[in-house]
Amino acid sequence: MTMKRVLFSAAGILAVSAIFAQGRTDFPMKPEMTEIWDPEITVVTPGTTVADAPSDAIVLFDGKNLNSEWTSENGTEPGWKVADGAATVVKGAGIIKTKRVFNDFQLHIEWRSPSEVVGESQGRGNSGIFLQGLYELQVLDNFNNRTYRNGQAGSFYKQYPPLVNVCKGPGVWQVYDVIYTAPRFKADGTFFTPPTVTVLHNGVLVQNHVALRGPTQYIGIPEYFVKPHGAGPISLQDHGNPVSYRNIWIREL
Repeated sequence: MTMKRVLFSAAGILAVSAIFAQGRTDFPMKPEMTEIWDPEITVVTPGTTVADAPSDAIVLFDGKNLNSEWTSENGTEPGWKVADGAATVVKGAGIIKTKRVFNDFQLHIEWRSPSEVVGESQGRGNSGIFLQGLYELQVLDNFNNRTYRNGQAGSFYKQYPPLVNVCKGPGVWQVYDVIYTAPRFKADGTFFTPPTVTVLHNGVLVQNHVALRGPTQYIGIPEYFVKPHGAGPISLQDHGNPVSYRNIWIREL
């Protein structure tokens, strides 16, 4: 069964935000109401890069095991598969997250969508990297695979589309380099300064010092869900697709 795709504009998102800003609580939100499809993200062909961890980095995954630096959501050993220098999502195993927690940092992480193409739009090579366990940098196979612009690879899910689409083909390793500044909060629990992020995807700038409005939400507007928090983990999402990760390191700033 094919679902009819609904197109929403940035103006539509602002209209929904205005309704909530006026105090309405009876407005039924749906996931599609925060999807923005047009204009389509411009495609750019990336170069080839290799990044070794610098001397002051914390190596979070060296390709050998996850147990030293990672845990499942409930604190048990990660249930993901480790082989050939990569950690791969096992459907149903759940998210994994770092045992350490972080505030401001530089993160390097390499990911690969499955070489066998299955599904389309959000159903193809879907995973995600959650900064401080709250703010999702989307992982998705968007090589010749269109989806809503604020939900594709390189986006901060349902908040900021990437500047360009730099996805390589299925089964090819890709790179995110992330510069993250954690939020600071006022005494009343509101942002003093919001979290800000810069992201390079395969060496190309896709997020330029954006200010996140709040933790990632699948349904609804993120700024209404802000809660004061301290340092948090790096979390990797199990979205049911066998996405792989390798060469993960972080520098605290």
